[in-house]
Amino acid sequence: MVKQKVLDLANKIAAGITGGIVKVKETDPEYRILEPVMTDEMAEIALKLEIRKPKKVKEIAKLCGKPADKVEKLLFQMAVDGVIKVEKEADGEDAYFLELFVPGVMEYMVAHKENVEKYPQIGECFEEYTRKLGALMTGNIPIGLGVMRVIPIESAIQGETRRASYEEISYLINQHEVFSVADCACRTSMRIIGQGCGHTVEDMCIQFGPAAEYYIRTGRGRKITKEKALEICRKAEEEGLVHSIPNLSGPGKALAVCNCCGCGCFGLRNTTLYRNPDWSRSNYVAVVDKDKCVACGECVENCQANAAKLGQNLCTKTPIPVPKAIEERDTPRDTKWGKDRWDLDYRNRKLVEEGGTSPCKSGCPAHIAVQGYVKMAAQGRYREALELIKKENPLPAICGRICPRKCEAVCTRGDIDEPLAVDEIKKFIADLELKSEHRFVPEKRKERQEKIAVVGAGPAGLSCAYFLAVEGYKVTVFEKQKKLGGMLTLGIPSYRLGKEIVESEIEVLRQLGVEFKAGVEVGKDVTIPELRKKGYKAFYVAIGAQAGRSLGLEGENAQGVMTGVEFLRRVNLGEDLRLEGPTIVIGGGNVAIDVARTAERVGASSIDMFCLESRQEMPALDEEIEEAESEGIVINNSWGPKRIVVENGRVVGVEFKKCISVFDENRRFSPKFDENTTKIVKANHVLLSVGQGIDWGSILEGSNIELNPNKTIKADPLTFQTADSDVFAGGDALTGPKFAIDAIALGKQGSVSIHRYIHGDNLTYNRERDYHALDKANLDMAGYDHLPRQRTIHVDGSKSKETFKDLRVTFTEDQIKKETERCLGCGATVVDQYQCVGCGVCTTKCKFDAISLVRRYDASGVDFTEMKPLVIKHVIKRQGKIAMKNVKKIFKK
Repeated sequence: MVKQKVLDLANKIAAGITGGIVKVKETDPEYRILEPVMTDEMAEIALKLEIRKPKKVKEIAKLCGKPADKVEKLLFQMAVDGVIKVEKEADGEDAYFLELFVPGVMEYMVAHKENVEKYPQIGECFEEYTRKLGALMTGNIPIGLGVMRVIPIESAIQGETRRASYEEISYLINQHEVFSVADCACRTSMRIIGQGCGHTVEDMCIQFGPAAEYYIRTGRGRKITKEKALEICRKAEEEGLVHSIPNLSGPGKALAVCNCCGCGCFGLRNTTLYRNPDWSRSNYVAVVDKDKCVACGECVENCQANAAKLGQNLCTKTPIPVPKAIEERDTPRDTKWGKDRWDLDYRNRKLVEEGGTSPCKSGCPAHIAVQGYVKMAAQGRYREALELIKKENPLPAICGRICPRKCEAVCTRGDIDEPLAVDEIKKFIADLELKSEHRFVPEKRKERQEKIAVVGAGPAGLSCAYFLAVEGYKVTVFEKQKKLGGMLTLGIPSYRLGKEIVESEIEVLRQLGVEFKAGVEVGKDVTIPELRKKGYKAFYVAIGAQAGRSLGLEGENAQGVMTGVEFLRRVNLGEDLRLEGPTIVIGGGNVAIDVARTAERVGASSIDMFCLESRQEMPALDEEIEEAESEGIVINNSWGPKRIVVENGRVVGVEFKKCISVFDENRRFSPKFDENTTKIVKANHVLLSVGQGIDWGSILEGSNIELNPNKTIKADPLTFQTADSDVFAGGDALTGPKFAIDAIALGKQGSVSIHRYIHGDNLTYNRERDYHALDKANLDMAGYDHLPRQRTIHVDGSKSKETFKDLRVTFTEDQIKKETERCLGCGATVVDQYQCVGCGVCTTKCKFDAISLVRRYDASGVDFTEMKPLVIKHVIKRQGKIAMKNVKKIFKK
């Protein structure tokens, strides 16, 4: 049944912004948000109030013809619920008045946590109303007169002589002495409807003066100091959030600052969903200096308006698409604007221009800002370079030794002479920190109480734990083995990755507060259900692929036969494992190379590797093959094992058959053999290195989690959530055996999912990272000098095979200078200045002084009572522009 008085009140409040042209019906959010907390009697009293014109209780009671004490009680209850506002007058008496729905009533109502929990429709209606209002107002509000207005980060405009005081956060704050803070009402509402985006909700919106007094008095906000208010703004800037103010009180008269994101906040949603930045923009736009920009992507990933994207910075044979100038494109300013022009996928930001960007960042599984840290290294800013790397990769010293260098494989420089030695540069940067007295430990965003369990201390688990710890969670890593590091420790020999390097990287996690429990097998010593009872809110399962695979060959169980993975693990655990006589390693990958070189170091008199693939097809990296051969290891290509020859229960050799081809016409693994061409090779030991398997033990017992046929865990390919909603997966247990950098990338994305899961946010929004490389075929590479790639001193194989120490050296500082000069600087940020709202977030993220704010407009807000004639004038003028544009189109035809 409709509450008629409540509906009348909804219409009265709505008329404050629409002038009563649009009538509110009982199905509209304006009525539905009031209905659960209001009676008709309350509405009858509220109808005697006016928007922003305070009245005292006695006056209201007289207008209602009701007792003052009863009226006062109902008025205050409505103020607590957020339907009306109360302020103390100079004489100390309370005065009550109506506010607009937005900004105003709806935010107040959402800030009442108990009511929202009881009546979720309050949050739903706030979201629905702002979406409805945004569509209605698109194009029809002049620049600077939107309901909300972006205020630039002050450091971004400090050098701008034309800035006005109302454009400074400090000016707004310093006018007042009383401050409060509350949760972000927009992101709260989005969370309620299942569209939370992962940005911080708690304690994000600040109120000043009378607004703060109202929030504190009615329990919807807590009192804070001015210093705390400024600190919250600083924290918001670090998170990449945009300062916005309610904009209907006139220049410099705002009583709140909201810290907004483009994927969850309703003011900025007009910018992104409706492509209508004029609704929210400041007077500024961002400008990029391409000569300084290094396409690190920090500005792009933090641009809440999706105005900044990564592009390229090299000459092309044919022009590539770039954002059109405002005068050359359709915008709501002069074009009829309907749903066909909206960006319905606005929550999933596009990070790269259509023409692509630098191949190194695109090709890296973790999308590390290669060009950025190379530039920093060129400038001697090694500490800052390390911090930039660690935004995506918390294990740079490890990766500097074992990375497959996918960035180098696609480096544009390779089309001129040789690729940039990216990994050596990264290793140099990371090694400097290893020698430093103080390691870089990032500042935690906040202290959180939620406990999270990570199962597996390999690269994926360590990465996930690192990023969750930075977010402030209490993280415990459970590791089955007595040593931490997973395959970094147990699967990679020390001559490639010293265990002190792994331990040093892990120490940073300890300093972040991560707790490690080694020698604890989840599923056996403790179970996931038991950990749930102990208060763990989410789990990241990254146990790796630490089991060796067998081939089902005759004689495989003989003494002297072992999987390569088991062999490496036993050696790395310090077992006194000795091999005597000739040894055969079966396999052609990087692990097989490690197995062969390790066998040499524990006594084997000779090592022969046999693999199905030809030399060109071998999965091992070229440098790994070259290092093995330099140590005297013989690689026999295009041979497959037929049987293991056994005498008296012990291996004495292997019979091989010639492999004709490994893959079929679709490049699927389908080896073919010449059964008539065989040979027997003598051996005292056979090490099978033909792949890795996953030993799940009892981890998943009693769960709903399923495994794929290859024993990898089934999980959502975007969010990595399993069938048990609080369990997420990553690393080799999810993908099968890959490289450490792939696992590290998955670890960070796993932390993003867990963070969102803990807070009930949507796991999918803005998760696709659409990095794609520029078209090298379209580049004009004429005129570039050929510069030799720097190289470290070659390690003598006859010496390296005698020790488990890593004899490889890093670049000298002089080599770093020379090598970093070879970077072509392929990428650069491109800013769509129409889409830019001038928040200044990009300037705080740029470490190269490559992006700045320039004042482009000169608009200011007005009091809502002055808006109507300005809006009418604007709408008439806009309709004329639309008509003129349409006429021009007709004549062009």
